[in-house]
Amino acid sequence: MPVDRVDAPLDQELLDALRRAVGGRWVLTDPDQLRTYECDGLTGWRAVPRAVVLPSSTDEVVQVVRICHRSRVPFVARGSGTGLSGGALPVEDGIVIGLSRMREVLRLDLDNERVVVQPGVPNLEVSRVVAPFGYLYAPDPSSQRVCSIGGNVAENSGGAHCLKYGFTTNHVVAVTLVTPDGEVAHLGSAVPDSPGYDLLGVVVGSEGTLGIVTEITLRVLPIPQRVQTLLAAFPSTDAAGEAVAQIIAAGVLPAAIEMMDRATIEAVEFAMHAGYPDCGAALLVELDGPQSECEALFRQVLEICQSSGSSEVRVAKDEAERALLWKGRRGAFSAMGRVSPDYYVQDGVVPRSQLARVLGGIRELEGRHGLKVANVFHAGDGNLHPLILYDRRAPEGPERAKRLAEDILSLCLEAGGSLTGEHGVGRDKVCQMPKLFSPDDQRVMHLVRRAFDPAGTANPGKVLPTPRLCGEHPGIYRPHPLELSGAMQRL
Repeated sequence: MPVDRVDAPLDQELLDALRRAVGGRWVLTDPDQLRTYECDGLTGWRAVPRAVVLPSSTDEVVQVVRICHRSRVPFVARGSGTGLSGGALPVEDGIVIGLSRMREVLRLDLDNERVVVQPGVPNLEVSRVVAPFGYLYAPDPSSQRVCSIGGNVAENSGGAHCLKYGFTTNHVVAVTLVTPDGEVAHLGSAVPDSPGYDLLGVVVGSEGTLGIVTEITLRVLPIPQRVQTLLAAFPSTDAAGEAVAQIIAAGVLPAAIEMMDRATIEAVEFAMHAGYPDCGAALLVELDGPQSECEALFRQVLEICQSSGSSEVRVAKDEAERALLWKGRRGAFSAMGRVSPDYYVQDGVVPRSQLARVLGGIRELEGRHGLKVANVFHAGDGNLHPLILYDRRAPEGPERAKRLAEDILSLCLEAGGSLTGEHGVGRDKVCQMPKLFSPDDQRVMHLVRRAFDPAGTANPGKVLPTPRLCGEHPGIYRPHPLELSGAMQRL
């Protein structure tokens, strides 16, 4: 069974081996340096690793992983640290393998609409590199200026435009994977439909528990001929949600439909003056494609917004106005830091038809827990991002926020949704997995994980619940001792 901690201190011999593998300056052990890596974007979970290793190539990653494997030292791969589920939370007696030095765009193959990159390349950099040739990389998390492609692969990240273009998994065609015992595997293919088991599909979204991806072949797309963007103001989230339902029911597939409630709009205006209207909810809708098609569908969306009770519709007249409209949405999370001492970002999914019900339920939970929730989310595919505003200095402040977050996720599940849309499970939601998956479901996932990582050293304590992690939680899968390998029994 994967474990959350392996009591194997890093002795001098092991540290010397790591320094020989990557060079002495790239092995960090100073306590002040290590504090930089104690958490990802979800700061409620923290642990200081024993060391941080910064390799620069696949060969160096192989050497580092083999050293960890021989010594049974757990490791956690880390990109830019922008994750929001504790996926890059270190193991206290383990090491962090940071991939920030691996930032090269290795090959452009635009005849086949392919780009090969190292995992530390920022998401937005891919589009910047291919834009002069008329291409873009479609997945666009709000943190795309800083989040890394390797982290996107680990979490199967989405973004505002995933409604039309899909998630990271739809744009990764091949990877080089260093397995937890230090072997190198090449999964997928630069051409469609490679034979054999879809191990690439298993690895994308596995949150670093099956190995470390060191090269990624991405699919890029031609830049659309036309892009049109509008911001529509509504009296309530219910009215905005009705407009979303009508847009989709009309057969229109926008590139993005984003919703922000009043609390989010007020925070955005306070922090960055994006020029959003004073309203109960706002929809940011973007269409793209061939010019004639885009313009016809855009007129249809305008009519639907107006007939659904929109009090004001602002249409971006040029790229500068479009960027300003998106500035508020992309900066919504950071804007909350100006209006609340602390906030906790959650990530759940519900069917579009259940949006009004779930948002109403969140309002009821606000009153029950005595905390404010700001809602900003991908309305087109029902991916909610409630931001729970709290003060960690208040009595039981973090605990109250965590209980509210758990209740929101339970509400999503009751509505036929899921625990996560794009932020992953990580450490944050691992103990809620039995609410979604039966013991038999978990058994299969544990067997897959064990096939890749029988020693349980790759990002332990993430994704899959165990009694050691979550206590006597109903529904947690418990393996029979005969299922465990000799190595696993020793752990």
